[in-house]
Amino acid sequence: MSMAVWIAVALLGGIGAVTRFALDAAIDSRVDRDFPYGTLAINASGSLLLGGLTGLALSGNALLLAGTATLGSYTTFSTWMLETHRMREDARFLPAIANVVVSLAVGLAAAELGRTIGAHV
Repeated sequence: MSMAVWIAVALLGGIGAVTRFALDAAIDSRVDRDFPYGTLAINASGSLLLGGLTGLALSGNALLLAGTATLGSYTTFSTWMLETHRMREDARFLPAIANVVVSLAVGLAAAELGRTIGAHV
């Protein structure tokens, strides 16, 4: 991998992470914080976009930069699991279960929709 690709990975990773932080803050300021809607929206939109990249059949550096660097840093599995764990610790079992089930269902549906769209572009 060339130095230019490494630099692009770092820059795009930073852009993805900052975008995630900004979007999460914007959503959380507008909705009830009893459920992690920001994380759900981020992971659903990331799944849609990653599915689109799959449908487009990107490979090589294009997939590395768009998928791994940008969308990999934008989506957030760790935050999703931490929020679920905290709900469970607070004895909020139904929201914790809903977070897992809804996130998985929406994420899988979004990825499939994105793949379908990408394959027809």
